[in-house]
Amino acid sequence: MELKTLQMFRHLAKSLHFGKTARAMFVSPPTLSRVISRLEEECGAALFVRNNRSVKTTAAGQRFLEFAELTINAWLQVRADIGQQQTQLRGALSLYCSVTASQSHLPKLLDKLQAQYPQIELQLDTGDHSLAIDTIEQHKADIAIAIHTPEFPDHLSFIQIDRVPLVLIVPKTLQIANIDEVKWHEHSVVMPAGGPSKRTVNNWFAEHDVKPRVYASVSGNEAIVSMVALGLGIGFVPQIVLDNSVAKTKVTSIEVKDIEPYSLGLCFLRERENEALMRVMIDLFES
Repeated sequence: MELKTLQMFRHLAKSLHFGKTARAMFVSPPTLSRVISRLEEECGAALFVRNNRSVKTTAAGQRFLEFAELTINAWLQVRADIGQQQTQLRGALSLYCSVTASQSHLPKLLDKLQAQYPQIELQLDTGDHSLAIDTIEQHKADIAIAIHTPEFPDHLSFIQIDRVPLVLIVPKTLQIANIDEVKWHEHSVVMPAGGPSKRTVNNWFAEHDVKPRVYASVSGNEAIVSMVALGLGIGFVPQIVLDNSVAKTKVTSIEVKDIEPYSLGLCFLRERENEALMRVMIDLFES
């Protein structure tokens, strides 16, 4: 059982998409399928339930994922220890992300980076998440935390690190606890002015044949939370934005099961995939 096999399995268990994992691991979908089949033969159990529409891990797959995580992390630690004994990897990398991502996804990474590669300097720049792709293309950052969209450029690599659900938020004063209780014709909606939320929210309204009464279209999910907290309307925001908002206690979060979640991941120029410092960052995020 090779380390590469465990890495491919782990990625697939998180992405639940053969095509995405094949691209991320630089193998063809048939090759990935054969690797997983051989792994299942070695384990003596099905690790995934798959059909033409979906992929899910089985109970055995979840147990094997725990083993894969422990093994890969152990290897990363050994490799880091050996590397430090020989010659420490050093240099600087610039990373761009939103303020929210810097609070939700970076602390754990920075702890690992400091522990395993103390000679690597991470230069952080934060801003609007919609600028992440432009920042990479204009060589203003080496790597970015970005949101995948249908128009994602082919010359950029994307490695998913999280799936972020969107939730409906309403002012506490409305005392609404379920999406079925929302009477759309009675409430104004604060809409996103751009970015992936605009497409996702518009698609959801179209699928449910809802014509929202738009109070305002604003830039930035944090602004939507603030306006809803002030009682100016209701709106959709990513869960991690709400979790890190100072206004979260003034709104009620409502689960919306059928709205498309964000695919959050690392974005970088495909041609830089095998650079030593880039591989370090990718491995740390995936571990």
